[in-house]
Amino acid sequence: MMQQPKGIKILLVDDEPNILNFLELGLQNEGYETQTAQDGISAITMLKQFQPHVVVLDVMMPGMDGFEVCRMLKKTENVAVIMLTARDEVDDRVKGLNLGADDYMVKPFSFEELLARINARLRNQYPSLFSEVVFGPFQIDDRRKEIRYEDRVLELSPTEYELLKFMVLNHGLVLSKTLILDRVWGYDFGGEKNIVEVYIRSLRDKLNDKDHQLIRTLRGSGYRVDLP
Repeated sequence: MMQQPKGIKILLVDDEPNILNFLELGLQNEGYETQTAQDGISAITMLKQFQPHVVVLDVMMPGMDGFEVCRMLKKTENVAVIMLTARDEVDDRVKGLNLGADDYMVKPFSFEELLARINARLRNQYPSLFSEVVFGPFQIDDRRKEIRYEDRVLELSPTEYELLKFMVLNHGLVLSKTLILDRVWGYDFGGEKNIVEVYIRSLRDKLNDKDHQLIRTLRGSGYRVDLP
């Protein structure tokens, strides 16, 4: 998973405390800043104070329901809204989307899927947050598809770019050839696994990593990027 920029704020709105606690703990563990509200009025008030990037919003709440909250949020604020509800009728989804909701998830839900949808909304609505990330001597600019190493722009093919980006973003972790193939080449790649070795060799040449101190080989396990 790509590391998120710091300072991303998510407002969680649901009248079920157990769901709020579950979401808050999970999202905080992923590095997000969170606040919670258990009703629509509190959510509207908190929006001004907290200024979130994303609101995860339940529909069925006492008093002001999620549809009305969504309408008010979208009327005044530039915020991504993901509606999270037990109501899965098509009419409800259409209503939510027509009121400005950016996405709509039905309970019960997968936390991993919610994370992916949050990430998608952030990239779509706040692309500048993701334009550039820095890890040690690496500077990754995903909008320009460019990686700098020690202030030097690397001449990379599209596949080399995706491979190096994946490895740097997951630095410190052992990445197997199978995992690399799935994430960089795609799960349906039908070629030989040794293609990974070929590309690793090319990256080492371009990084002047002759002693394999930057991209390490762990025999029988895979590769690991070690940052200074």
